[in-house]
Amino acid sequence: MAVRRVRHVVRENARVLDAVKLLRERRVREIGRLLTASHASLRDDYEVSVAELDVAVDAALDAGALGARMIGGGFGGSVIALVENADRSSVEVAVADAFRQRGFTEPAFHVGRPSPGAGRDR
Repeated sequence: MAVRRVRHVVRENARVLDAVKLLRERRVREIGRLLTASHASLRDDYEVSVAELDVAVDAALDAGALGARMIGGGFGGSVIALVENADRSSVEVAVADAFRQRGFTEPAFHVGRPSPGAGRDR
């Protein structure tokens, strides 16, 4: 187990560096595969995912999300999905339907939009 968890940390650090590079090159769509790989590693190597998170990730991907992964401390919590505006509704419906079919609590959805980020006022 310890080897798998170390493998997750090492690979996650590499994914972060890859994501920074993709952002700098404005290749945002390609970040999706990194998100999805991160979730698989959290689930399989670090062993901190739960059924609800896995269902949310799988349903989002099946409905057209570019990528998805759990966020937070693990063992429950939230999923972040990278979704084109045109696919937002279908992803939300797919995740809600998947939860309903399994008897999970109805999920809540929050839309985040990119912004310039923090800066210094002069």
